[in-house]
Amino acid sequence: MPNVPTPLLFDLASAAVQIILLAAQVHFFLWLRRRAIQSGSRWHAAVSWLVLILGLALVASSDLLAWDRLFFSRRAPAAWRLLAGAWAAGSFGAYLCLLALRVLGAVAPSGRNIPPAAAKPGAVTRRQVMALATRLAVTGPFAAAAYGTFIGRTQFDLREVDLKIANLPADLEGIRIAQLTDIHCGAYLSLQDLETVVGMVNETKPHLAVVTGDLITRPGDPLEGCLGRLAKIRAEAGIYHCLGNHEVYCRSEGFVEEHGRSLGMEVLRQRAAPLPFGKARLNLCGVDYQRMNRAYLRNARELLAPDAFNVLLSHNPDVFPVAEGMGYDLVIAGHTHGGQVTLEIVEQWANAGRFFTPFVAGPYRSGNSLLYVSRGIGTINLPMRIGSLPEVTLLRLRRA
Repeated sequence: MPNVPTPLLFDLASAAVQIILLAAQVHFFLWLRRRAIQSGSRWHAAVSWLVLILGLALVASSDLLAWDRLFFSRRAPAAWRLLAGAWAAGSFGAYLCLLALRVLGAVAPSGRNIPPAAAKPGAVTRRQVMALATRLAVTGPFAAAAYGTFIGRTQFDLREVDLKIANLPADLEGIRIAQLTDIHCGAYLSLQDLETVVGMVNETKPHLAVVTGDLITRPGDPLEGCLGRLAKIRAEAGIYHCLGNHEVYCRSEGFVEEHGRSLGMEVLRQRAAPLPFGKARLNLCGVDYQRMNRAYLRNARELLAPDAFNVLLSHNPDVFPVAEGMGYDLVIAGHTHGGQVTLEIVEQWANAGRFFTPFVAGPYRSGNSLLYVSRGIGTINLPMRIGSLPEVTLLRLRRA
């Protein structure tokens, strides 16, 4: 299946990442060589060559480069690619840390570098501090990458959120909406993992279940199996989908719609589904993936029901200001993965998602409208989760 062409800016950014990753490998190798020469060990020097060869092979196999497709008819095994992703991220992080230490060493006042003879007995010298910092700079990123790849990636978090809404109809009070998004079923999220997630959803006993796009990542991923697992969700009012950008890239929109319907699920493509709850009506609307930098929600105003609580399913959360202006009460979205790898515990800006959208994760309010953005459960590019655990969402409607 042909892919939709990506924007030039995205291609240039990808090329820059590839160059930096390769530079990180060479820099790491040169650092090891220098340390081996200083120690006078030929054995260490030989190991550094092995590290360079293995490192380049691993980075080439990661999803950021995917150069193994040039040499093999199929991609390398998933276990190798998981290791490749951890190595690529770890070496890149170590590369940045070593560069930062070099800059700090260059700008530090020379007076702080006290000669060993002048240092007080038992005092910690600057040389010792820099040696410890160097060891942490090398080992820390690899440890974090290993955690995110082999632990954080499948540490599914059930997040229960109360959405307080003014003028919520009385019969919608306490309605539970389960959301799954950005599943990316394939090499890094197996069908067995998805069964675990579906079991978590069913334990919440939702009134309504919604899936907001990106079931798979690329052609060849188990789309049919993914839909089959999602069909096992039990929700009183049914299961409803909207499409994500990867359904578009894989040219699978029609299959998802038709096969999903055969399994008892509805894909809302510029359609609305009025759902009665007692005397109230929840008007559930869905749109296909809304491309960035284009007019959002064309014809979506026609889906609104004036006498109902209007909910919009959109993979892209950036539609929220437009949806709010149209009169939607609630927008449910995904797409961002919550940044997937973040350091927001250190600083709020340290989230890659914030470079692309102001709506990264969690609830947002504007006027009388609400947006909820889930972190999703899958991964892309780097098969890891750090600071943004995979999320199974349960939204509860509450009267403000």
